[in-house]
Amino acid sequence: MAATEQSTDSLKPAPGSAASEERAKSRRIGSLRALGPFLAPYKLMLAAAFGALVLTAVVSLTIPLAVRRVVDGFETSSVELLDQYFLALLVVAIIFAAGAALRFYLVTRLGERVVADIRKAVFDRMIGMSPSFFERIMTGEVLSRITTDTTLLLSVISSSVSIALRNLLILLGGLALMMITSPKLSGAVLLIVPVVIIPIVVLGRRLRKLSRESQDWIAESSGNASEALSSVQTVQAFTHERPSAAQFDAVTEKSFESAKKRIATRAVMTIIVISLVFAGIVVVLWIGARDVRAEAMTVGELIQFLIYAIMVGGSVGALSEIWGELQRASGATERLVELMHTEDTVEDPAKGRPLPQGGRGAISFENVVFHYPTRPESHALDGISFTIRPGETVALVGPSGAGKTTVFQLLLRFYDPGSGRITLDGVPLTEMRRETFRAAMALVPQDPVIFGASARENIRFGRPDATDAEVEAAARAAAAHEFLVDLPRGYDTFVGERGLMLSGGQKQRIAIARAILRDAPILLLDEATSALDAESERLVQDAVARLSEERTTLIVAHRLATVKQADRILVFEGGRIVADGSHDSLVAEGGLYARLARLQFTEGLAAE
Repeated sequence: MAATEQSTDSLKPAPGSAASEERAKSRRIGSLRALGPFLAPYKLMLAAAFGALVLTAVVSLTIPLAVRRVVDGFETSSVELLDQYFLALLVVAIIFAAGAALRFYLVTRLGERVVADIRKAVFDRMIGMSPSFFERIMTGEVLSRITTDTTLLLSVISSSVSIALRNLLILLGGLALMMITSPKLSGAVLLIVPVVIIPIVVLGRRLRKLSRESQDWIAESSGNASEALSSVQTVQAFTHERPSAAQFDAVTEKSFESAKKRIATRAVMTIIVISLVFAGIVVVLWIGARDVRAEAMTVGELIQFLIYAIMVGGSVGALSEIWGELQRASGATERLVELMHTEDTVEDPAKGRPLPQGGRGAISFENVVFHYPTRPESHALDGISFTIRPGETVALVGPSGAGKTTVFQLLLRFYDPGSGRITLDGVPLTEMRRETFRAAMALVPQDPVIFGASARENIRFGRPDATDAEVEAAARAAAAHEFLVDLPRGYDTFVGERGLMLSGGQKQRIAIARAILRDAPILLLDEATSALDAESERLVQDAVARLSEERTTLIVAHRLATVKQADRILVFEGGRIVADGSHDSLVAEGGLYARLARLQFTEGLAAE
């Protein structure tokens, strides 16, 4: 557990903090090597794209030769030869255009494919992370990395990298052909190179740190917005729009300030590099012009050399600009790799054991001790032990925060206990894959989760292969059929994000129908009837009673009408089980349960 706390802490240093700056200093373009495994399956496409890139670079380097022939051809008396030079120049241009189009298609397609694979890989990793991971990183930040960072990678893979390689080839080829054309002028050009490289290296380090800081602030901004918008009704109900907007504005302004520094640094780098490069070209042109006057070289040779010099200078300028993009992509890559390589406290065994007979429903907690990662100083469960027989209905009661829902969290293995063990049909949960034993459970949470889809698809979420008839049968059993058929499009009505079109009771009945449809041997009901009216509660209780006859059922509830139907009642207080028995026996004991029952009966009579 400590390992995960450490790994998740490392995911989110405060932007601009010492830790963030230290991490930013360590960023290198070599981080892009992490993209290797995602590029490997597309070696053929990568090779074809590289071939097209080399073709366009080579063709680019032949253009100055063709121009030289054309310029010097004006001095010849052969019109046919001059026509051939112009025709050759046209052919070169067509080949260049075809190669450029092919390169664009292959590289852009490759970028889209690789980024789609990265997004899927990151999401696949995140969807399986235990809740302890999301206690330490905001969901909005994870979404920012999946969207913003991958979009940046798309730009780099489909554009920047290929442009950088093409410019690198032009730079090297241009320098070689410059030396062949005029060693004297080439020597003058090479004197400029160290002067250009120095600002790239110095400012590049600064740019790398600012790029990472900017990405961190963008993620912080996304997380803030996601949290506020996902709770927009609460925000509006408490007239908290202005403070929430002010908080988002503050984070967004910090993101802008960080981006402004990055842009300014990159602009300074660009102006310095391009100024130095083209100043050098002017000097070289001045020397070449004097050589032409002295007839040491022809006009065509000077123009050829000048074009090569411009191409080399343009390549250096482009590389300096792309360097900044690669710095940002490096930071984005590391942020995504961090997510994919984050260690989880809950890990499946390499070869999980099967669940005996597909799950009979025998549950055992053996001296289980647990505390939530964010609250290590307090025990959520303190050495609890109990056994539930297959088909038994057990109610968990007690004050809020006593540990009742935590039992469900551990049984579903969202967390692992600090000590002790939990078994299902005699097999420890840690020796099975999570999908194996979770398939034997159906959960109705206290806060039902409704997805932005139709009512039918929300119920079918419990068993994706269920037929429409089975979906409707589950809805009838959960007392949901009547209100569902009254919706504008019946079961196919879109219920809105998080079920905004539905009342609390309607959402809860859909969640119950989902659990009924799952038809699992273990049923977990966490305050499943808390949002129902009296009539619906009675209907659902009857459905749950029928459903529980052949299933192991755990019920977290405060209403005695629900609790009294249980075979046994476990009374929780302070993370411990303080009583175990039937309703009548616990009332007779006169302990915590009797006090809770007396309070509830008194409140019920007062309400009447």
